[in-house]
Amino acid sequence: MSSIRVKDNESFEGALKRFKKKIEKSGVLSDLRRHQHFEKPSVRRKRKLYAARRKMRQQQQLQK
Repeated sequence: MSSIRVKDNESFEGALKRFKKKIEKSGVLSDLRRHQHFEKPSVRRKRKLYAARRKMRQQQQLQK
């Protein structure tokens, strides 16, 4: 369970922004979206394949 401590003199908006960033980094939102509906195994494989290709392209761009 993700949580943050509100610092002294910190606005609500600032604390909310830090919380959202922490949730996004931990992958909770993507996991929630992935479990909202059933995903066929073939669709899951395609999604992982596209993610791997995108990651390879990014690594190649960094090497140049």
